[in-house]
Amino acid sequence: MTQSVVVQVGQCGNQIGCRFWDLALREHAAVNKKGIYDEALSSFFRNVDTRNGGDGADIHKGKIFSLKARALLIDMEEGVVNEILQGPLRDVFDSKQLITDVSGSGNNWAVGHKLYGYQYREHIVEKLRRTAEHCDCLQCFFVIHSMGGGTGSGLGTFVLNVLEDEFPDVYRFVTSVYPSGEDDVVTSPYNSVLAMKELNEHADCVLPIENEVRESINILVNFSCCVRYRGSVSSLSVLMKNVILKLIFKKNQSGLVSSARFEGSLNMDLNEISMNLVPFPRLHYLVSSLTPLYTLADVNVPSRRLDQMFSDAFSKDHQLIQADPKHSLYLACALLVRGNVQVSDLRRNIERLKPSLHFVSWNQEGWKTGLCSVPPVGHSHSLLALANNTCVKPTFTELKDRFMKLYKKKAHLHHYLHVDGMEQSCFSEAISSLSDLIEEYNQLDATKSAPRTYPSRLKIAM
Repeated sequence: MTQSVVVQVGQCGNQIGCRFWDLALREHAAVNKKGIYDEALSSFFRNVDTRNGGDGADIHKGKIFSLKARALLIDMEEGVVNEILQGPLRDVFDSKQLITDVSGSGNNWAVGHKLYGYQYREHIVEKLRRTAEHCDCLQCFFVIHSMGGGTGSGLGTFVLNVLEDEFPDVYRFVTSVYPSGEDDVVTSPYNSVLAMKELNEHADCVLPIENEVRESINILVNFSCCVRYRGSVSSLSVLMKNVILKLIFKKNQSGLVSSARFEGSLNMDLNEISMNLVPFPRLHYLVSSLTPLYTLADVNVPSRRLDQMFSDAFSKDHQLIQADPKHSLYLACALLVRGNVQVSDLRRNIERLKPSLHFVSWNQEGWKTGLCSVPPVGHSHSLLALANNTCVKPTFTELKDRFMKLYKKKAHLHHYLHVDGMEQSCFSEAISSLSDLIEEYNQLDATKSAPRTYPSRLKIAM
C-alpha cells in the first residue's frame, strides 16, 4: 500500500484540508467498523504509540494508538490553524507538523514566496522529510492552496519548488482555488499570475477550482439546504453557502484519492492519472466535475439514475470552474466512480457519451476509468470526472486580462518590489509564461477544425 502526504498552505488551504480529513475519517469509520488500523487507513494516516509520548513511531494494529494525519499545516497567520487545533480534529494533527507566523503575507505573493519562503525553507524541508520517513512507500504530495492571497499563492508555490528539489520522484498534485473577478483582494491578479508560472513549471497535475462556481452551484445548494432546514432560499446565509462550497471541494479531493484508500474491482493508481491524462508536461491542468453535488448526508434527496449521473459529469453546471467541456476539445478524460456500479455501466455510458464529445484526433479513445467499491458517505454512488480539456483556457485568459489592467498602470507594484529578491522581471516572466500556456491551448483548439496527427505517449486502459 502506498502513502500520500497532504500539505495545506494558507487560510483557504487549511480550511479545505481540514474538511477533507473530517470526511476521510467518517468514510473509514463507515467501512472499518472495528476501528482496526489497516492498509486503507495507512494511506493517509499514521498509527502512533501514545504510551511513548507520541514520539512518532508507527506501531502495528492491536496496540494502544492514536491516528495522526500525514499532513503538514502551514500558514503565516495563526487564526485558522488555531481554530483547527481547538476543534474536534485537534488530536488528528501532529503538533510537530505545524508552521505558523503571526503577521501574515499581506496579500502579497512576494512576501509569501521570497520572504517567508526563504525564512522557513529549512523548517519546511525538515518537516517534509520527517513525514516522508514515516511512509513505507511515498507516492504523492497533495498541495492545497489558494491563488489570490499572499501565503497560499506565494508560500504555497514555494513549497511546490521545495518538493521538486527534495523529492523529485514523488508526484505533486495541486488543488488551486482561483479568485473570482469580484475578488476583494485588489492584488489577486498579480498573485495568481505569479503563482501560475510556478504551477506551470513545478506541478505534475493541477486541479483548478474557481470561487466563481459558487454562483452556478448555489442553485443546487439552495435546494438541498431548503429540504434540510425547510426554510426559504432567501433566508440561507452566505456563510452557510461558503461552508457547503468548501464541502463540495473536499468531496472532490476525497473522490480523487478514494482508490488509494479503498479496494475496488478497477482501482486507478494516482500515477496513472498523470500518465494517462497529461500528454504534454505543461498542459497538466485537469478540469474536475462532481456528481452528485448534494453535500449534506442526511438530506432526503432521491438518487439520480445512474446514466443521469454520467451525463451530469459533463454538464457545465457540475464543473468546478466556469467551463463547458462538451464544446471544447478533450485531450483525455478519467472517470472515477464510487459505489455499486459495474464495469458494464461504465462502458455503456462512455459509448453513449462519446458522440457528443470532441477528442483530439490522435487520442480518440483517451479514456481512463477507475471503480472503487466503497461509496461516499451519504450516497450509494458518486462520480468524479477529470478532464484534460481546452475549456480551461478562458479561465486563464480572463486572469491574464485582469493582470494586464493592473500592470499597465503599474498599480501596487511598489508593494512587491520592496521585498528582497523580487524584481520587475518576475512579472514579465510570469505573464509570458501564462501567455505561452494560453497559446498552447489555442494551437490545440485549432486542430478541432483541422486535425493533425501526433504521436501519443498515452497508455489508455479500461
